[in-house]
Amino acid sequence: MNRVLVAVQNPSALAKGTLLFDDALYDIRHAYNNVNVNFSISGFSGALPVTIQNMPEQQVGAIYSIGDGSLATVSYASEKQQSSTGAANLNGISQSIFISRDLAYIYAASQSLHSLTVVDHGTTYTLNLPGVYRVSMNPGNTVALAFVQNTNDVYSVVHLNADQQQAAINNPHWNPGLPNSQPAQDCEPQNLPVYCVFPVSAASGVSFDRPVKAVFSPDGTTAYVLDCGPECGGTTAGITTIPITTSSLNPSGVGASGIALVGTSNIAVPGGVTNGVFSGNSFYVAGQQLQSDGLLAGNLSVVNISTGQVTGQFSISDGTHNKMVLADNNTLWIGSYQCQSGERYKLSQSTAPGTPFGCITMFNTSNNSVLVESFKGDGTGIAAVTGLNKVYTAEGGQVYIYNTADGTARDNTNVTVTGTAYDVAYMDAATNGDNTTY
Repeated sequence: MNRVLVAVQNPSALAKGTLLFDDALYDIRHAYNNVNVNFSISGFSGALPVTIQNMPEQQVGAIYSIGDGSLATVSYASEKQQSSTGAANLNGISQSIFISRDLAYIYAASQSLHSLTVVDHGTTYTLNLPGVYRVSMNPGNTVALAFVQNTNDVYSVVHLNADQQQAAINNPHWNPGLPNSQPAQDCEPQNLPVYCVFPVSAASGVSFDRPVKAVFSPDGTTAYVLDCGPECGGTTAGITTIPITTSSLNPSGVGASGIALVGTSNIAVPGGVTNGVFSGNSFYVAGQQLQSDGLLAGNLSVVNISTGQVTGQFSISDGTHNKMVLADNNTLWIGSYQCQSGERYKLSQSTAPGTPFGCITMFNTSNNSVLVESFKGDGTGIAAVTGLNKVYTAEGGQVYIYNTADGTARDNTNVTVTGTAYDVAYMDAATNGDNTTY
């Protein structure tokens, strides 16, 4: 099977959300032998779905809906909704949310309520963290990091062991006293704490600069924090490395455990950094660089992780880069939103008025060539249909298809949706990496 899941908002006057899926072999939304048979996930009840956390290795997808604040898990095997965690358990609307691969833990950032929520095997814990708006977690669920907007702070969520729980009773700013550890920002519940959130330390001469996300190395030994820098009102864009060692993890070994994490080095990335993806020793990072006229210009930078050097910088679509996916034919696909607000749009208006460059970029990693697709609206979703030399995208609320061989558009007539397509995911991908983290 070659199914692509599409999260659709407001598909009809009576529904606020649905999960359709396409046959990506034939590029159709209906059965190949019966146009009257359409495909969808049965039982889905979310309102205004916005993200799909794709986990084909587990045959599961996790869909977050911003309309009702629910996180639903759906079975790819049975094509049905499995469960739903509502806003009451997640402490309202979340700006960023992840579920662990074993489906036992959820980490959610609610910026409006200044809270970081942990759902542990169905039990909810709410940690006070004013301004928190992003969370990142590694595949093994040993490190969960939180980021506070417009600050240079990074926080780590930690599950306490029994002795630590006793020591932290009624002390929300408890300090475990370990090397490099800091007093907790908060520990909850205070009468018998189960979780604390700790600031991440930085070595002398090392700093964070408007950190927005963490990407974890393929071998799991390092967290690479993306420092947004000038794009987010800071000073220097780059990457801060955090080694994940036995001594930096809590001995409890249950859930998130980064109790004494330390940023040990900085890599400056002049082109800007808001998102990234690994391919071997190459770390491809996308972001925007502030220009002399006050506008921002999109760039893709290639970082050699072995040497810590930026080996290439390439002009790509402008905007906030929220999607990055590796696909067939040595291609990397990058999506952004608000790309029409950047430097590239301004230049296109002077050279080809009315035809602005779009929010989807194809980068060939073998020859470093760049192709920016035509403007169709915000690029909110990308799915690499590996083995078939194509990608599906959600742009401007509609589904589009491109050939990875040359970036040309395929006929999308039979996959268009009624409503607003917001995210896409390849349900039958070989690995969980085949859909960007968000």
